[in-house]
Amino acid sequence: MVNTETTQAETGSSAADSIVDEYSSDMLFTDGLPSVDPRTGYRGTSAAAAAGITYRQLDYWDRTGLVQPSVRPAGGSGSQRLYAFRDILVLKLVKRLLDTGVSLQQIRIAVEQLRAAGINDLGRITLMSDGARVYLCTTEDEVIDLLGRGQGVFGIAVGRVLREVEASLVNMVSNHIDEIDELAARRQNKQAV
Repeated sequence: MVNTETTQAETGSSAADSIVDEYSSDMLFTDGLPSVDPRTGYRGTSAAAAAGITYRQLDYWDRTGLVQPSVRPAGGSGSQRLYAFRDILVLKLVKRLLDTGVSLQQIRIAVEQLRAAGINDLGRITLMSDGARVYLCTTEDEVIDLLGRGQGVFGIAVGRVLREVEASLVNMVSNHIDEIDELAARRQNKQAV
């Protein structure tokens, strides 16, 4: 069990042999997921819809560094962000934690702890909270221990949220990073003239 308020984890970096390895090394969740092309993602409106948040929240969380698009960040007015599957999963987890009353400050700490933890099995992770702190539990014993001490008020099973995000993205169109949106194409054509 990791108390996200007080524990500090060391993060290591390794050289990546390919772009896919590079992509995976910086991602919050990598294990238990199908391989994803790091150059393919979902536009902001699709990501917001899949996570159950407004586009305004998505924009705010990006600008404040809570959850930023890993495929293509915003590049000025009219640019299209592209969010990877894992980014959308984090967006949905943040939304769930906010809905239960956890402060944005604690959520930021929890997101960083999840990144640092290097979790191997998403289906076995449960985020527990007492309303003030967020705890990362990887075993049933840790959940029972928290409940026994009166610290766990609610829990979020990450594996279940992962499946919900997968289901919500089934009918949404993903975009390749090299695809230029219509507005950017017009700008390029105008500059060429």
